[in-house]
This record gives sequence, C-alpha cells and structure tokens, in this order.
Amino acid sequence: MYKIQTLNKIAAIGTDNFDGVKYQVADSIDNPDAILVRSASMHEIGDNLLAIARAGAGVNNIPVEKCIEQGICVFNTPGANANAVKELVVAGLLLSSRKVPEAIEWAKGLKGNGAEVPKMVEKGTL
Repeated sequence: MYKIQTLNKIAAIGTDNFDGVKYQVADSIDNPDAILVRSASMHEIGDNLLAIARAGAGVNNIPVEKCIEQGICVFNTPGANANAVKELVVAGLLLSSRKVPEAIEWAKGLKGNGAEVPKMVEKGTL
C-alpha cells in the first residue's frame, strides 16, 4: 500500500479517486511515499519519498533542487482551477452588465423609509 500525505486540505472529490486498497491518504502519515501539497512550504523530505504533487500551478513551495538530488518526481497541475476562474469572469460580466452592485446599493438606501418605500421604488429614486 502506498502512503500519501496531504500537507493542505485537499477536497474529498480529489482524494476519493485513490483506491483505498492500494493507497492510504491522510494529513498525518509517517514516512510517506508521496505528498500532495497546495500552498504549504515544504522544508523536510523523507527518505522513502517517491513523488510530490503540487495541486496548482508552480512549484515555488517545493525544494526542487533537493528533490532532483534524491530522485524524487515533482509535478504540478497547471490549469486545474481554470473552470473556477472562467465562472468568476462570467459572473463578473453578468453583474456589471445588469448593474447589480449599483442596484444593491440603491436598495440599501430604501432602508428606514417605511411606508414611503413603494413610492420610492415606483419613481426609481432615493
């Protein structure tokens, strides 16, 4: 069984892909075979380590030179968050095209006007 240590919180949708018969995945494992890391800075590398996977772009938080010396495979997952970025861009476009932030501020201005609110809404002014 391969032992995989997570140094950051990794979503279950990712870790559940590991077959429980072949892999043990946890945040506290002695002498892991592999490490899954997001943004945690790595300082120590175990003797048994075979691979380090960075869940994200870049490897600036992994001591790559030390890994090269020890023959440890290091890789990352660039583009893994591309869908989330696209969704935020589309949401931003929709918010700005319909002036949603401005509408929220306008609606906040109605607070405290009690019975006058319906008339203010009809006129569209504050």
